[in-house]
Amino acid sequence: MPDNSIVYPGYLNKMFNIKPSVEAKRLALKYGYLPYMIERYLGFLGREKTLMLLEANEKPLGKSIRCNDYLIGCEELRKRLHAKGIYIEKISWLPHGYRVAREKYPIGATHEYLKGYYYIQRPAAMLPAYVLDPRPGDVVIDLAAAPGGKTTQIAQLMRDRGLVIAVDISERRLKALRNHSKRMGFTSIVAIKADATRYISSLRSLARRILLDAPCTGEGLIRVDKSRKKSRSIKDLEYMYYKQVKMLYIALEYLVEGGEVVYSTCSIAPEENEAVIDTVLLNCGDIRVEPLSLRIGVPGLTSYGDIDFYSKDLRNCRRIYPFHKEDTEGFFLCKLRKNK
Repeated sequence: MPDNSIVYPGYLNKMFNIKPSVEAKRLALKYGYLPYMIERYLGFLGREKTLMLLEANEKPLGKSIRCNDYLIGCEELRKRLHAKGIYIEKISWLPHGYRVAREKYPIGATHEYLKGYYYIQRPAAMLPAYVLDPRPGDVVIDLAAAPGGKTTQIAQLMRDRGLVIAVDISERRLKALRNHSKRMGFTSIVAIKADATRYISSLRSLARRILLDAPCTGEGLIRVDKSRKKSRSIKDLEYMYYKQVKMLYIALEYLVEGGEVVYSTCSIAPEENEAVIDTVLLNCGDIRVEPLSLRIGVPGLTSYGDIDFYSKDLRNCRRIYPFHKEDTEGFFLCKLRKNK
């Protein structure tokens, strides 16, 4: 669904017309993937790291939680869960993140969970809110917000002071977001049912910080859901690219000058990540990619295979792979600043 108002890069035809090699077909058969996926991995990871990725995706991702220190001290939460036979271990690179080492009872069925003392959330999915760095008193927009993990984390970091506008198209998922907000004690969140691919005039130049955790193919979640090895075709990937470009393009309209958008996906696909950022940079001269001071991940791609992206600043983005020592899902983050 190309938008006629947007100029698209010349490499798109090449990017979405992939002819898998013999090696890609062999590995796809062995590990149960669609061949086009493996061909891309070989293009941006090389053979050795592709094998590392495929092996890492065979290992299930353990459970993790985010402590809601707005309601309870994290050490107090740890002690309470320990007393119930639920052992959690601190994740060193996440201020409020803990892995569930052992659970006597389901982690989502405790009194502490119902009281809103924690949110069940994957490790890398906790990063976007920290990168966004919301402050008490801010106006923040969270696009494609439901079911509310990152929305409630933003409100937590803001100490429930300010305004978090949570936008999502699904009423069912918004209901979950509202329930989580109430459960976790946040009153600063306003949920709006709207399509984030359509411009909302009332949000224009409203926020200093925006999070767009974009809908994606979930190619970084194979550890969580093995069906994703074959559930998305190259046409699905192309569809998501156009949708994500449109959403990010619109999100930038909601920023005040000097404001920042954090774009993230639970995907390792360059088509959904660097290509989206590259396209927006091609169209918006007043946007720059901010460096990220994360302790995990590797720089974004500036090329892969025989595709060269236009902007070399894409290296300031961050890619996280399941084979990294931090033991996470696959993920991508990028922060864009609107120049004054």
